[in-house]
Amino acid sequence: MTRQTFRLAPFAAAALFAASGGALAQTVLNVSTWLPPAHGATMAQNQWCEAVEKETKGSVKCHLLPKAVSAPPGTFDAVRDGLADVSYTVDGYTPGRFIFTQVAEFPFLGDTSTATSVAYQRIYDKYFAPLGEHRGVKTLAVFTHGPGIIFTVKQPVTSAAEAAKLKFRIGGGNINELSKLMGWNTTLKPATDSFELLSTGVMDGTFFPDESLQSMRLGMVKYATTFPGGLYNTSFVFMMNQAKFDSLKPEEKAAITKVSGEHAARLFAAGWDRTDAASRDIQKTTGVQRQMANEAFVNDVKAKQAQLEDKWVAAAEARGLKNARAVLAEFRAETQKLK
Repeated sequence: MTRQTFRLAPFAAAALFAASGGALAQTVLNVSTWLPPAHGATMAQNQWCEAVEKETKGSVKCHLLPKAVSAPPGTFDAVRDGLADVSYTVDGYTPGRFIFTQVAEFPFLGDTSTATSVAYQRIYDKYFAPLGEHRGVKTLAVFTHGPGIIFTVKQPVTSAAEAAKLKFRIGGGNINELSKLMGWNTTLKPATDSFELLSTGVMDGTFFPDESLQSMRLGMVKYATTFPGGLYNTSFVFMMNQAKFDSLKPEEKAAITKVSGEHAARLFAAGWDRTDAASRDIQKTTGVQRQMANEAFVNDVKAKQAQLEDKWVAAAEARGLKNARAVLAEFRAETQKLK
């Protein structure tokens, strides 16, 4: 290469880059998770990132932050304020802030995360998204974990009265209100606090889906009480900083939209169902004693939950949702179709 050619090469490269429309330009999304790297939700978020990179032909990529930018309850505001571009959180970690989301947290909805998550996403898109309850962020998807279970360390729970004698960690949302009506002694704490609370005896048990015994290292748990369709579910929002989304090119926005919504909800749900099933297999080898709540226990929960559904209908309609009770019925019907 001649000296003249060498000097011209950078300018030629710049011209080629400009002619290609800046094809080498790249947007990096800072992605945060507060759950362990091997957790199904973290892995689903990573799969979404891979889909985004593929759909945008590499113009948008994710940078997985080495640690969470906030404690779990502060994650929504952290994404809103730009401390991270993408993350997810539990709506119930900030009690009273979100009302519509509680519809996905009621008991007896479904036996898999897939059924409740996909149904929830469809109802969310149809009724809740237009009302903007998650304002401040770009909602990418909503989902739930698998059916909620009562896990205890020292003794089984076979009735509402037995549960009232123990102390439990809970994650918030409808189960928080239900526990109060049931007269149970519960404390609202993030999932990540569970190991310390149970290992030190501060709490006697926790309400969790199956997978959490492994992801939260709860080997001290010896008993599980399950319910048909779950004692509760937990609603999650998967979100993106709004300003970051707005800064993208139209084709990049379209690509992200394509792999979000129900597509992303199914990613998170599949991860949860897979790890729930794996945990149940492990529980067989570790000797966790599982039992289904009897009819009397289930009926006690149903009686109290009916009051909460009336309360939710009134609160949701006060925030602008029309015919909230019909929306709830439609959601339940959708979960049944997806079983």
